[in-house]
Amino acid sequence: MPDLSYIDVFFSVQAFQEEELRGKSAVIIDVLRASSSIVAAINAGAKKIIPVEDMSDAVKIARTMDQNDYLLCGEKDGTMIEGYDLGNSPLEYTPEVVQNKTLIFNTTNGTKAIKKAALANRIYIGTFLNQQSILNALAEHDDEVVLICSGWRGRLSLEDTMFAGSLLHKLCNGKLPEKTKDGAKVAFGLFEKFGDALEETIGKSDHAYRLRNLVPEEDIPFCCKVDEFDVLPGMKDGIITNLNG
Repeated sequence: MPDLSYIDVFFSVQAFQEEELRGKSAVIIDVLRASSSIVAAINAGAKKIIPVEDMSDAVKIARTMDQNDYLLCGEKDGTMIEGYDLGNSPLEYTPEVVQNKTLIFNTTNGTKAIKKAALANRIYIGTFLNQQSILNALAEHDDEVVLICSGWRGRLSLEDTMFAGSLLHKLCNGKLPEKTKDGAKVAFGLFEKFGDALEETIGKSDHAYRLRNLVPEEDIPFCCKVDEFDVLPGMKDGIITNLNG
């Protein structure tokens, strides 16, 4: 079990420098919706996911692969990218569509956070859907852990901070030690106040309002489901696979 006094929380992609993660492990959080889509895709049997920062990188990688082996996936500003096979709704990532496929994936916030965390010892992708798998993984750690909230365009996002707080709440059985970092205290406090009304709280977040007219109405309630999938997406050498597999 990691020492909770060494768990930090960063509230956006812009809140840290790459070098700060060297020697640490990271959990990348983008509840609405990149983490949720990655978890759903891995659960549905996607072979691997290659996160990229932008469309040009996605196209470069796609050119090196057989057209039958990959799908271009992701969004820009909440909407599916023209010419892509899938957007960023976790409900799109079904076994019929993604099983045994390589997904080349880029989003506005989440994949940027994943790429920026490349120097970490281990990188997990976490959200409410696979919370217990993340908790099980962290229980084996004795290094410093950073919970990285992707946020939205450099700003704090309520839903990501809520999930970071939920992890902390479970790790300490609801009793946060006095000696914890400020970011952990903020995330823990937010979850402690609103955690009993998870879907309602996230449904009223800034990002949920941004997405309301852009995404299927089922997306936000689905992203609030807890322990729906027993998968542990982790990245090594730029590729995300299921570490529980």
